[in-house]
Amino acid sequence: MLMRTDPFREFDRLVQQFFGSQSSGTWSHPKSMPMDAYRDGDQYVVAFDLPGVSPDAIDLDIERNVLTVKAERRPAELAEGAQLQVSERPLGVFSRQLFLGDTLDADRIEAHYEAGVLFLRIPIVEGAKPRKIAITSGSERQQLDT
Repeated sequence: MLMRTDPFREFDRLVQQFFGSQSSGTWSHPKSMPMDAYRDGDQYVVAFDLPGVSPDAIDLDIERNVLTVKAERRPAELAEGAQLQVSERPLGVFSRQLFLGDTLDADRIEAHYEAGVLFLRIPIVEGAKPRKIAITSGSERQQLDT
């Protein structure tokens, strides 16, 4: 089971509405890191949208079944003498936490970054996978006992 949480998301949204975002090239608090999650056979796939983020600016940590994804979008370096006219893309540190249930194998997570999307593949532990259980009848049980 995969659960997501961001206890400060609503608070951040309200602060953003009340105070607005900073612009003019200064760092603003970015909005949440959008993600999709789905089950594909014996694994979960989670995709995070991180356009404009360098792969070396992404950090993944796991502690006590909590997966933390942090990414930093830095301001573009302008040529000498260039003046920024419009700055609408959020800059700064993005962070998201996922609580990984006991049925997921946190030791075998694979990460891949392509075209501004971070893909995580989280396998399901063997004991949590569906399996068939054989049913014996009464006569078969007696044959086994003798």
